[in-house]
Formats: sequence, structure tokens, C-alpha cells
Amino acid sequence: EEEAALVQLCHQAPTDKKPEAASWYREQGNREFKRGHYQAALRLYSKAISHEPPGSPEVSVCFANRSAALLHLGHFEVCLEDIARAESHGYPDRLLPKVLLRKAECLLCLGRLQDAQDVLGVLESKIALDRVMTTHLTRLKKLSQLKVKLHEKERHPEPAREARGGTQGKSEIWEENNTISGASSSLSLRFDADRGRHLVASQDIVPGQSLLEEEAFVSVLCPGESLPPQDGEAAWDTRATNTDLYCHRCLRQLLASVPCQGCSYAKYCSQQCADVAWQQYHRTECSLGALLLTLGVFCHVALRTVLLAGFAEVSRLVGWSHSGDKDLQNPEARCKPLSEAPDAGAGTRGIPGCDGNGQYQSSYQALFHLLPHTEQHSPEHKFLCMLSVVAICKQLQAAGLEAAVLNQESPQQWSEPKTCEKTLDELSPELKTVAEAMLRHVLQLQCNAQAITVMHELGPGDGAVVNKKPVRLATAFFPVLSLLNHSCCPNTSVSFSGTAATVRASQPIPSGQEVLHCYGPHRCRMRVAERQQLLRQYFFECRCRACLEELESGVKSVVSIRNSFCCPKCQAQMQGEEDTLCCSNEACATSASRENLSCRLQDLQQQIKKASDLLRVGKADQAIKMLLKCQMDAGNFLSPEHLLMGEMEDHLAQVYATLGKWQEAARHLKKSIEIVEMHHGPSSIETGHELFKLAQILFNGFAVSEALSTIQRAEGILSVHFGPHTAQIQELQEMKACLSELPRNILQRS
Repeated sequence: EEEAALVQLCHQAPTDKKPEAASWYREQGNREFKRGHYQAALRLYSKAISHEPPGSPEVSVCFANRSAALLHLGHFEVCLEDIARAESHGYPDRLLPKVLLRKAECLLCLGRLQDAQDVLGVLESKIALDRVMTTHLTRLKKLSQLKVKLHEKERHPEPAREARGGTQGKSEIWEENNTISGASSSLSLRFDADRGRHLVASQDIVPGQSLLEEEAFVSVLCPGESLPPQDGEAAWDTRATNTDLYCHRCLRQLLASVPCQGCSYAKYCSQQCADVAWQQYHRTECSLGALLLTLGVFCHVALRTVLLAGFAEVSRLVGWSHSGDKDLQNPEARCKPLSEAPDAGAGTRGIPGCDGNGQYQSSYQALFHLLPHTEQHSPEHKFLCMLSVVAICKQLQAAGLEAAVLNQESPQQWSEPKTCEKTLDELSPELKTVAEAMLRHVLQLQCNAQAITVMHELGPGDGAVVNKKPVRLATAFFPVLSLLNHSCCPNTSVSFSGTAATVRASQPIPSGQEVLHCYGPHRCRMRVAERQQLLRQYFFECRCRACLEELESGVKSVVSIRNSFCCPKCQAQMQGEEDTLCCSNEACATSASRENLSCRLQDLQQQIKKASDLLRVGKADQAIKMLLKCQMDAGNFLSPEHLLMGEMEDHLAQVYATLGKWQEAARHLKKSIEIVEMHHGPSSIETGHELFKLAQILFNGFAVSEALSTIQRAEGILSVHFGPHTAQIQELQEMKACLSELPRNILQRS
């Protein structure tokens, strides 16, 4: 019954290729293309391509159609790649002149004149033989004129820069740690019974200093929200989720995805990424797509982890865990390396996860030694995890993929699994070993999973104000990053570029102080009781400085004060722990229902969302009226420092910027920044993002001197948290260079 139910659930997450879906997506893409919505058409053509079976004649048409959208969007290099794909997949000869015309135009735009000349020659020959194509002669004449102009230029134009996944940060120069892979020499690895493995500053560290750079041992893209179709809606979803927007291997942003040949789910930024993924793990995962989506990302990460590690290493470590099984539950007893090499480092000898030489590498051995907290998980949770893992292994066995799993590391080492000694319902001894490792990893993930986040652009992205928020992109194992313990007031920031994590100091860290990371609950965002509740999933009670201050002193959290309700009569703070809140002003003595005020807050949030939706569809005037009314309503029951008050100011700034009213936009955004600084601090990431938006507004409004000072402050904050080579820093530097090149009399006047 359980297996039948699981099969039924898997039907809701199909990953097989459907030619009828490909045809429907292609038609929708054609419709958007005719409307001039080339970005929407691009994504729909990509969806169509992912559903076309390999070798079908229709897939060549999909690639050709997508190349047309890419041409209109100015992505000439990628357009040429899609034209090559169309030709290699057997694009119909009768339609070839149309694609050759597009190819010639791309080459001309890229300044590759000889290549363009060759294509034009082939094109002219084909048009001469086919009278049907004479309608293209006008455009051909236009291209020929463009060619002449390009020949007349003294120098070739620079090739167009392709946006293939954002700015990749340059590697920062530092002294490598001798003990911890990817870490700075300013860190040292320590171990004690209370804190377990942890990192400590071995020298004074300054804000912005890089402390750790690590590639994820394994990462799995989170599929994102995909709602089932409602009655009357199309059977296939046209919305873009993470799976359509990012490469399933390297997590770079997708422009023109390369599909998996076997399923409709996996998409890649290049054929190279597709080939590497297939060799390392996707040849095993491909037919299990629906099951993995149904069971969730933790199960998917666990499977991919053992595939990347290889069965030889998995078997070695699982066998070792049996030999010291009792010690695995005792952190102090576990302080022994797998091999006692005579030259093991004295300082790290015996720390769990280190190799025989005392080195802590970003390896499967280090990952395997992350604590699974087996005793702390409930029996019900462990049982469900076990069922999920067994379901995957049984599917591997039923699909004939067992040999592929066992041969990941060294194909010659393992023979075909023996099936004669077991029934169909029983797993082979090798798969039981795989299942045991996977179960360990699923349990480890509750405390050691790292969310890879990306700044996601909100709204239309028309260039007036770029509003972004961090969203979870993938779930990963980072063995070295997992050494960082939690604090609700951390001294580091973590940023991501693709599958790589970088840890930087966000404040001065004196020598001897522990280096700390926030697992999510931050003192600026939550009360201490809320933080402690959320942190229970990690099986420890937080005793960081922020928690101790709030718990021992009994002082009310600044979050509670700033995000409080205020008296509708005298505007004083409302207080009380019960259902009825009373005005803190004794002379007023007004009371109100907490439930009533909470309902008003929810209604206000809904109205703000409606105003944001109005802006999205171009109804800026209506959005302003609604937001101003929301401000008046909020002033009657919310603290002036409430985060929602700042959010409304931010929305108003965006609306006025859309209308080109830069001074009004700057005025509202400055009010938002004041509130953000109160909550998060003047050097926080949140303040840096707000200052970045203010710099854009001041730049567009030609407020030169104020723009330059804002750019300098935003650059200082963001470079501490993200380093000096991010896209935002580069944009700030470009704005600064542009403003600095203005004539001196204009600079003085502004």
C-alpha cells in the first residue's frame, strides 16, 4: 500500500519527456514572440526543448525559434550556439535560409566580417535557387549595407558581453591554511566537548577579510514553487521556477538551457555541464526524477552525496563506523583519525574528520564525520527517513541501476551485483551499505544543510530601482563551512557564487575569539524566545552573547519594541503579554485586543501587496494612492519604527522612481533607510542593499555629490559582506566613474 501511494504521489511530479507538452510550449512561445515579449518567448522555447525527445525533427525548430528570441535580446554568441544546435539536429533545408540570415546578422553584430561574408555567400546561393525566399531580399540588402559600414570603421566593435550567470568574483589573494582546506591562515581548528569542532581566530581579523572559500561537496537545486493547474488552466505550467532559471550542476543563471537527453527536468548552462553531471551522478538519477522530487531535496542530496563519493569510499567509512559504532555517539571518544600516521599534526590530531596527517579537507571523510545526532531525532522521523531511503534503493535495484551506483568510483573494482541470493523485495548487501550511508546523510542534513542563496530581482526590473531579496537556490553540504558554530549576533557573513561559498569577517575579530556564523535566527529579526524555538532543530540551546543578554537581564528585545503596536489615541507603545494590550502611558489607559490589532496588521500587509501588484502592471498612480492610505492607517496603530513603515517608504520610492520623480523617490527611500538602520545596524547587509538603491535613484536624478557619497558608503558596506568583485560593486564603480567624468562646473553646481 505504501509503495502504491508513493507511485501515485510521483505522478504529480512527472519528469519524463512529453512531445505534446513540447508542442504546446512552442506554440505559446510563438505567441509571445509575435507580441514582442522576447524574454517570455525564450523561456517557453526552453521548456519546449526540454520536452522534445532527442533526435526528433521538432527539436531543431525549437532551437531555431529560440535563436530568434536571443537575437532580439542581443545575445549574439548564444544565438549562434542555438543556430548550430538547430543545424546539428537536422533543421529542415527549406527553412535554412531564414536561419542563415539570422546567423549572418549575429556575425555582423559581433564584428566577425569574414565569417559573415561567407554565410552571406551561402545565403545568396540558396535564395537564388529558391524563389520562395525572395521575401528576404530586402533584409539581405540591409545586412549588406551594414557590412559595408562595418568595413569602413577603423576598428572593430567589442564583442557583446554575454550574461551567462552573473559576475564571477575573482579569487582574492591570501595565505592558505596548512591544516584546513580553503581556509585562511588566520584561522585555527579547535575541539572541545561543549562546542565540538570550531574555528578560532589565530590572529586579529579586520572587517571584510576573507576567511574561507569552499566549493560545495554536493549541491542540489531546490525546485521552487510549482503550483498544480486549477480548473480551466492549461495542463502545463508556463511560470519559471528555479529549475528553469539556473543550471542544475553549477547553479549559474540560465540564458539558453541545454536539456538532459533522458528527462524533462534537468537543464544545464552548457553541454560541458550536462556531460559532467551525466558522468558523475545524473545517469543514475535521471530515471528517478519523479521519486526524488516527491521525497524531497534532503533525500536527493543524500543520494548524490554517495554517488559523488563513490562506493569504495562509502563502503570504507560505513565499515569503519561499524567497528567504532559506540564511539560514534560519544564526541570525545570519536577524537581519533581513521589512520594513525606518525606525522599527524599535533594541533589537530584526533579531531573528527581530519585525515591521518591532521588535515581537515573538504572531503567525503569530513562530511561523513558531521554529527547525525541519531539519538536526538524522534523514532518517527528516523523511520520516515529510512522508508524514503529504502524506496530510492529499491527503485535503483528495480531499474537495473545498482551496478552504476557501485561502479561510480572504479568501474573495474566491482562485479555485477549478485541477485540469486536475495528475493526481489530484499536489497543486496551493497545497496544496504548505500542505504545506511544515505540515512546517515539525511539525518546529518537537519543540522548541517547549508542553503545556497541568490539575490533575486523583484518586480519588472526596468532599471529605475533594482529591488532584490535573497532566495534559497539550492541545498548543499559544505564540510569546512559546517565547522562554524552559530551565534544570533555573528561576526561573519557568507556569500555564494554558483556552488562556492565565501566567508568574510563582518566585524573585527580579535585573536583567540571564536569565528561564528548565523544559522538563520538573528537578534535583529526575532525575539529571543522565537530564536530559541527555531534553534531546537539543531539540538542545542543557544548561549550566545545576544541570547544571554536578553534572557538574564530581562530587558525587552529591541525587535519587540520597534515592531510593536502603538496606542491609537496617544501613540505610546502598547504593552502586555496577554490577549489584551494596554497603553504604556498611564494617563491614557487605552486598551485593545491583540487579535484585533494583528488582524489590522494582516489587512495592511495585503493592501501593500495589492499596491505592489498595481505597480507591476503599470498602474503607478493607483499604487501611490493605495500606499499613502496604507501609511495613514498604519500610523494609527504601528510604531513609527515598525519595519512595515519602512517597507511602505521603500515601495513609494520604487513607484516614484518608475515615474521618473527622483527627488520624491530619494526622500522616501531615505526614510526607509533610517528604519532599516535602526533594526539591522548601519553596517548591515540590509542597509547596504538600501543604499545601493538610493545610489541608483540619485544617479538617475543627477544629484551628483550626494550620489557619490552614497556610492562610497554602499560600496564600503557591500564589499565587507560580499567582497570587491560582485555585480553590485561593479555597478557602483561604473556609476562613480560616470559621475566623476562630468565637467567640473557641473560637479560644482550639483
